[in-house]
Amino acid sequence: MDMNRKNTKTTKAPDPFREPRRRSKAMACDFQGETVPMILRHADVRQAARDWKTYSSDAPFKVPIPSEEDVRSMRQLPVEVDPPEHTEYRRIVEPFFRRAKTPEMVAQVRDLMSEMVDLALGKDDIELVREFALPLQSRALTYLLNVPESEASIWTGWGTHVFRDGDDGSRKGAELEDYLERKFDAVQPDSDEMDFFSVLTRATYQGRLLTREEMLGFANLTFAGGRDTIINSIVAALHHLAKNPESLTFLREEPSRITHASEEIFRVLTPLTHIGRVCPVDTKVHGHTVPSGGRASLCWASANFDESVFEAPEEVRLDRKPNPHLAFGFGAHLCLGAPHARLLMRSLLEVCVERVGSIQIQGEEVHVENEQAYQRSVGFDSCTTRWNPL
Repeated sequence: MDMNRKNTKTTKAPDPFREPRRRSKAMACDFQGETVPMILRHADVRQAARDWKTYSSDAPFKVPIPSEEDVRSMRQLPVEVDPPEHTEYRRIVEPFFRRAKTPEMVAQVRDLMSEMVDLALGKDDIELVREFALPLQSRALTYLLNVPESEASIWTGWGTHVFRDGDDGSRKGAELEDYLERKFDAVQPDSDEMDFFSVLTRATYQGRLLTREEMLGFANLTFAGGRDTIINSIVAALHHLAKNPESLTFLREEPSRITHASEEIFRVLTPLTHIGRVCPVDTKVHGHTVPSGGRASLCWASANFDESVFEAPEEVRLDRKPNPHLAFGFGAHLCLGAPHARLLMRSLLEVCVERVGSIQIQGEEVHVENEQAYQRSVGFDSCTTRWNPL
């Protein structure tokens, strides 16, 4: 799946937006009975991401597509507010998400990754989505939030997506909210603990303590966002290594390539296809009319294959540089969890390069987004593998 100096085999990554992007800057698609223009080109997506007055995030439940009125009861923070309020809200939780850059957490994740690779190498076969990536994501999140690792068993039980893994998203959403209420209720008055829940009970916004609804808004996003995206990224990386064993050799020869390889995997996968924005007034979006209160979307997945920015975008080049991908968004709402996701991906590739000889796919079920205007493969519902040591 990569192209490099040694002329290894190149596998093409599919791009369902290639022809629509060549024809137009935006493509209309129906979501939940609403026609939403998807902005497709890299420069236009970046411009819209910066223009929060035209493309607003101040829209509870409507930033995700599909919208989430039926699965949660509070505004997610800080993603569903605009600057300048967004900036102040974001500062409250940034210290937790910056923990992914500390030597302590880097070492914790490295040890965890070694343990998970040992598990995979020691089994006859391992299913990557629920046996590998899901517990890995859950346990790593306990490090990020500075909570006991035992909490991960609860989170793992929620599946790959807190709202969408299973038939009853509203029930699962209520289960998450009940859990969060219990965690905040359990914080002792005047606690000086530095875990995520305790810190939020002491945090201030505009000179006052956060309300319980604001605390829940931060926590809801933390557990509902960035979950399936990290899981999909981990599985996609391992699937790539299995289908392209020469990639392990390529990275092993020069481990410094791992950083570029991580970014290329994020670009090609782009685990979040797009994100919604609400137009406060009637707006022309590249030839499409969006009524006041209607939505447009920023299509990260299309922008990351824009031929005007990425040479041969359907080729996965593990040494691609520069690589100005938008897999983590752009502008004020750049993904808070990006350092965490990058740490997990780098650690995964590092340990695999050091200890894994090859991975064989024994069975897979690709996850496909089937929408009115496109079909896009995003990760896997299951992927069973056999691992061989180096």
